[in-house]
Amino acid sequence: MDALIKTLTLEQIELNLFLGRSPQEERSRIFGGQVVAQALVAAYQTIEGRACHSLQSYFIRPGDPRKPVLYQVERSRDGKSFTTRRVIAIQNGEQIFNMACSFHVAENGFDHQTPLPDAPSPDEALRVLQDDAAFMKQARHWLETSPIEFRPIDPNDEAKPVVKSPAQMAWMRARQSVGDDAMMNQALLAYSSDFSLLGTALRPHGVTWGDKLQTASLDHIIWFHRPVNFARWHLYVQDSPSASGARGFNRGALYSEDGVLVASTAQEGLMRWIG
Repeated sequence: MDALIKTLTLEQIELNLFLGRSPQEERSRIFGGQVVAQALVAAYQTIEGRACHSLQSYFIRPGDPRKPVLYQVERSRDGKSFTTRRVIAIQNGEQIFNMACSFHVAENGFDHQTPLPDAPSPDEALRVLQDDAAFMKQARHWLETSPIEFRPIDPNDEAKPVVKSPAQMAWMRARQSVGDDAMMNQALLAYSSDFSLLGTALRPHGVTWGDKLQTASLDHIIWFHRPVNFARWHLYVQDSPSASGARGFNRGALYSEDGVLVASTAQEGLMRWIG
């Protein structure tokens, strides 16, 4: 967690310019959730007294984890109730990512939500996973050392995938609390929201990341509905209504363990055979 928090803490190098770095991991490109979270943190550096309620982003080029990323924030509008920012992520003089995000003052208003679906508890999910020797071998990182603890429900076997429904659920939480820091809790949620979303569209085709596929997130959208404490368990409910034209569309809903819908997500990703 210390390394992740350090990754999400940016260096300000000029007004509206911030530098982000990647952890030392065996990756050929920067994890998409990291760029989303760092861009959100960059936008927050130009905001006071407001919380992000939505962000919409596009992945343009793969990022190089060996090099820092420059985040340029454009102050699009400061209104009475809403503030809008645009963030451009740059490497080697080229855009690799951009984001539009909106911030809102706290207001009272109408309130409703869809209920938390039935699902095994985090402890029940772990007991099932521990009985799955193949999964435990593949995903020990997520269960033991990752700063984000991740417990999928009914995961596909990466070595021997089978056709499953275009829907999945997973419990997730940060291993360490960041207290009441609204920005960092949202950044941790944003970072984690990219973990399994694209994989939802692979399930009905009986394929996983281990097959001869080219996959990449093309865009990523998050709506923050209510305050979040990401050190507590959250159920990530995901479905994929459509795949066509080498693209898969996925939706997600994040519920706290006590049933509060804190955020919704959507993403389209590239799914292309290369074999």
